Amino acid sequence: MHQFKMSKCFSFTASRDWFYRHSFANAGLRSVRTDIGEGTVMHCWVPKIQNKSRPNLLLVHGFGANAMWQYGEHLRHFTSRFNVYVPDLVFFGESYTTRTDRTESFQAQCVMRMMDEHGVPRMSLVGISYGGLVGYSMAAQFPEKMEKLVLCCAGVCLEEKDLEEGFFNVADLDEALSILLPQTPEKLRELMRFSFVKPAARWVPSYFLTDFIDVMCTDYLEEKRELIRAILKDRKFSNLPKITQRTLIIWGEEDLIFPLELGHRLKRHTGDSAELVVIKNAGHAVNMEKPKEFIKHLKSFLFDSPSSTPSSAHSGLLLRYWSEYKYGLTKHN
Repeated sequence: MHQFKMSKCFSFTASRDWFYRHSFANAGLRSVRTDIGEGTVMHCWVPKIQNKSRPNLLLVHGFGANAMWQYGEHLRHFTSRFNVYVPDLVFFGESYTTRTDRTESFQAQCVMRMMDEHGVPRMSLVGISYGGLVGYSMAAQFPEKMEKLVLCCAGVCLEEKDLEEGFFNVADLDEALSILLPQTPEKLRELMRFSFVKPAARWVPSYFLTDFIDVMCTDYLEEKRELIRAILKDRKFSNLPKITQRTLIIWGEEDLIFPLELGHRLKRHTGDSAELVVIKNAGHAVNMEKPKEFIKHLKSFLFDSPSSTPSSAHSGLLLRYWSEYKYGLTKHN
């Protein structure tokens, strides 16, 4: 009876969040909230001391949890070489707005205004999934400020008609929303099946999944639904702007959320400035299923010398979401 009460009182998710918060602080980052005006507040982990001689790297998360959960296991690879910035996008973590704009273009503007407030003139970016959509928009809107891009399983080339034509394994947008924003243990398990080639969530007790949902998946729920609807609304590949920055596209070969065809579309669209890397036996959460391969490609792309890169993209980087679900839900084993 005593053990049952303890399990009911203890929140694995909240304790994991506490651990990440301390690990980010120990990595030389501090938590800062910035009022960028017009009813918008952006939260970001920023360097305690900005080293002007280092390039700047922006790590942008996707849906799920918050920025700490997305990049907690990757942060250590970059803090010794870059001034690393890890923001919460609007309606994730501690970032929010009273404005009604839900487009990734608006998200991109909010992140850039926040970076301006922190005095960052140029940066590279890693964007996972939805974070890649935001990163691509930043590169298109602010080309003079963006250096290299890493876009991981980012459905930038998605079209509204793709859903209607059965491109995804869901019946309609409502079903997709119920999976991408899970509110029950079964829906969270379903998300894991979509995100990983070998999902582990079926072995996780339901009370752990419920705890994760209660702590991480209930805030700004309707606003997040609106963000997803805004991605698809009137979206046409022909309207996608071109970008010129050096770009690394990383994709899991068996991605069921944003199928690999979207990666090939993005490579064709970006042309010679981009490289596509396909990682085998990996799904949407490729950064967690194949972390060693993922980091190896990031380092190879981001750590090379400025002299070996085009003049339009010197140093830098930008590091989404479903990945950290797995880590948070299985690490207790």
